[in-house]
Amino acid sequence: MELIELARQFASLFGARPTIFSAPGRVNLIGEHTDYNDGFVMPSAIGLCTRVAISPRQDRQLFIGSQQFPGHFVFDLDNLPKRSTGGWCDYVLGVAVVLQEAGHALKGANLFVHGEIPIGAGLSSSAAIEVASALALISLNGPPLPIVEVARLCQRSENTFIGARVGIMDQFVSCLGRVGHALLLDCRSLEFELVPIPDRVRMVICNTMVKHQHASGEYNQRRKECEEGVGILTEWYPGIRALRDVSLDQLIQHSKDVPETIYKRCRHVVEENQRVREAARCLRGGNLIAFGELMRESHRSLRDLYEVSCRELDIMVELAEGLPGNYGGRMTGGGFGGCTVNLVESTDAEDFANQISAGYQRAAGVKPTVYICSAADGAMVGLNRAG
Repeated sequence: MELIELARQFASLFGARPTIFSAPGRVNLIGEHTDYNDGFVMPSAIGLCTRVAISPRQDRQLFIGSQQFPGHFVFDLDNLPKRSTGGWCDYVLGVAVVLQEAGHALKGANLFVHGEIPIGAGLSSSAAIEVASALALISLNGPPLPIVEVARLCQRSENTFIGARVGIMDQFVSCLGRVGHALLLDCRSLEFELVPIPDRVRMVICNTMVKHQHASGEYNQRRKECEEGVGILTEWYPGIRALRDVSLDQLIQHSKDVPETIYKRCRHVVEENQRVREAARCLRGGNLIAFGELMRESHRSLRDLYEVSCRELDIMVELAEGLPGNYGGRMTGGGFGGCTVNLVESTDAEDFANQISAGYQRAAGVKPTVYICSAADGAMVGLNRAG
């Protein structure tokens, strides 16, 4: 939905002119399940976004609505729920709760949400609505916050209010993505580097149409298994704080001391961190063939060691192999469904999308949605970058 149309709809509902905030979804090129292990990731913001229109109210109510999602919700700012209500509004509500807990005195507001990121596809629709909502609420309540602090608050909302123990990658790139670049992020220090993506390639995102749920248990279980691995390894390496601090040699040396499942989880994370740093070197040097092979290795590791792939994701990855212009691909996002991402020559991208769509429909009996994307900017206020 265009900004003008969203503003028109808002005005017809509330009789006020809104300020509109936008935040993009993301695709993670490489570095999966490393963020909550204090590791390295390489996501990119994409052109699909969520927009939140806002205007102030004179009372203490928070009105959250959408023509796209079911139901309108009204909450009293002096008596906000402390836990998830189970509705889509939780991604807005949770941000409001966390902002108040952080000492920000919120004012009443009307918020109207429009999202174009597919839900449950692993493209971070949740982070996009959190970031856009946070910027909108903050705008009515004093000076803006540093954009990195916005990302931290949104992550905290998803961890504590929604109940998904996600790392900071999704919110960070939704805030700080840059057109034409991937973002190499150190999830411990939050230091980052913008790595140019060659103009001649596109990111082709293929939605298996199988939805995943981070908060359903498996995602949190993987994090628990990683923490268990760290706890075991501290017996020999007391200085480690996360799997980020463990070398492959150290892990292999104690492979018999760690339960098999825990060892597999740890090995994926340790090797994935190595792949991310090598992938950044490849991208800087324009070596897309080597970058694509690292993507393939990442998918195999997610499938066999971390065990978060599924039949449909594996089919999508296999179908892409050998198609003209394809450098490599992998599942992207938390897993158990969602999307794959491939780096494809721009001149071949449309044919690639058509062929993989037809092939997946034959193999899985479902027509996928395929997006041809370039790296996009992060959060916006109207037509201007936020932060």
